[in-house]
Amino acid sequence: MTITAETSSVPGFVAELVRAANEVDRLTAGEIESLLLRAMTTVRDLREQAGIPGSGTERDAIVRLDAAAKGVVRFSHANVSGILREAADMVRTLWIVVDSGMKSSGSSSSDRS
Repeated sequence: MTITAETSSVPGFVAELVRAANEVDRLTAGEIESLLLRAMTTVRDLREQAGIPGSGTERDAIVRLDAAAKGVVRFSHANVSGILREAADMVRTLWIVVDSGMKSSGSSSSDRS
């Protein structure tokens, strides 16, 4: 999936993640898992477009999102809210990078986003 400024729903998805973080008590575990998996896919796609490689380690945001999605039932509402906010921030930040046309020079900051 290629995300472009013309066809993107990335800003809408960021808003959806923030809204979910604010209303986590109203969501089912399945809904939260679905949001986190979408965030993981979006982060991966945006990274690819920005030229930012993932590390594949436990510090990699995609690995953390995947682990959170798979174990969402074990987390408190506060933790889930924080994870959703972190996902929203990653997606938003990467979207800004992609939308601005910036490309990574291969720095090791890929563990953050």
